[in-house]
Amino acid sequence: MTPTHRTALLRTAQEPFWLDRPEHPEPLARQVGDTRTDLAVVGGGYTGLWTALIAKQRDPGRDVLVLEQGTCGHAASGRNGGFCSPSLTHGLANGLQRWPDEIDTLQRLGARNLDAFERDLDTHGIDCGFARTGKVAVAATPWQAQALRASVPVANRHGEQATYLEDDALRAYVDSPLWSAGVWQPDYALLDPARLVWGLRRACLDAGVRIVERTEVTAIDTRPADLIRLTTPYGIVGARRVALATNIYPPLLRRLGLSMVPVYDYALTTEPLTDDQLAAIGWTGAHGVTDAGNQFHYVRKTDDNRILWGGYDAIYHFGSRVDEALTQRPETFDVLAEQFAATFPPLADVAFSHAWGGVIDSTTRFCMFAGTAAAGRVGYALGFTGLGVGATRFGAEVVLDLLAGTRTERTELEMIRRKPIPFPPEPARWIGIQATRWSMAREDTHGGRNMWLRTLDRLGLGFDS
Repeated sequence: MTPTHRTALLRTAQEPFWLDRPEHPEPLARQVGDTRTDLAVVGGGYTGLWTALIAKQRDPGRDVLVLEQGTCGHAASGRNGGFCSPSLTHGLANGLQRWPDEIDTLQRLGARNLDAFERDLDTHGIDCGFARTGKVAVAATPWQAQALRASVPVANRHGEQATYLEDDALRAYVDSPLWSAGVWQPDYALLDPARLVWGLRRACLDAGVRIVERTEVTAIDTRPADLIRLTTPYGIVGARRVALATNIYPPLLRRLGLSMVPVYDYALTTEPLTDDQLAAIGWTGAHGVTDAGNQFHYVRKTDDNRILWGGYDAIYHFGSRVDEALTQRPETFDVLAEQFAATFPPLADVAFSHAWGGVIDSTTRFCMFAGTAAAGRVGYALGFTGLGVGATRFGAEVVLDLLAGTRTERTELEMIRRKPIPFPPEPARWIGIQATRWSMAREDTHGGRNMWLRTLDRLGLGFDS
């Protein structure tokens, strides 16, 4: 670290920028005593709140209870970059590789889901800054540029608008000495993650959903024939149906234990920038930016003209450790600050206001999965792998379809019917993930896929942030 970089990080708040707001709602009461409900939703992030809200839309008379172990949005839903993709499959390339026969259906359902997402925001008056501002994917190496160029006709064939950019065309969106080419994707949205989760929380309460916070569900008992029993420190919840929306936290069902691994991702935000500073890097629009590396960055502006700079490191801890202490990682913040200065030299002296991390529920196929247990009385949607802001709404619809026992176009998807290949147990899991991270970093700097990555591709396995 240079002295300039150390100074830039001196006064960062060690909490997510999005959650450091005076409008942060006060916590709701805990669940105290026993209660019963028609539908219990475990988890108060995007997936859980969408599930509760859509459940009330489908049946206003149904009693719905959301149980959140912290406060709604304190985890991934309040810590992400606010990129809202129409893709349900972590991008077209991943979906095309895994489900080529139904990719056009997945693309259509993803576009329809994003439209419904926007309509629901309007219907419920959720002001989270949602705007289809578009996104530029940029290349830092010749092989990344070649891959981006090849992706454009594929995207157009499958219903996505995409335009290849070079030279002045790229600099019209953003100007960096490191980026040589890009692809413009107009149908991509940005939003404020915390205002979204707080808006969904308020909409649920307005619809009559009961929400309890600071109430951890420690066990599930599916043996009783009448009501599933959820154990909390303060009482028992009996529910006719249960939806698990626990992200990377204990899924309560043992069968799901190897389906995901926790991957820590990190981000910085700058102090507010002037129009002149943003003009110096050619970034005058409201669009987002991602780069095309395996260890990729996601970059966007906030409403008050900060730049959020996140990604690159994807850190897995032995034993799938999840701990709030791991959301602070000074060595990663140092790397991100240096990379920011190299990417945007005119902003090399800019200070950062916030530094934080969050945990991603990564699967071997890079995107969500869903299913049921206990003869269809328990449903779950998990594993969104860092690109789930929009897809969580789709996951909620799938869970409700499955719990209702209703066959729909969503539930008939191979993506839903077949589950991801599980990760191996330790220590093989840690060894495999570290080998994959090393191989991905080497591919970023040298190009080409080595034997390890090619083997993972053939087996349908992966590791991604």
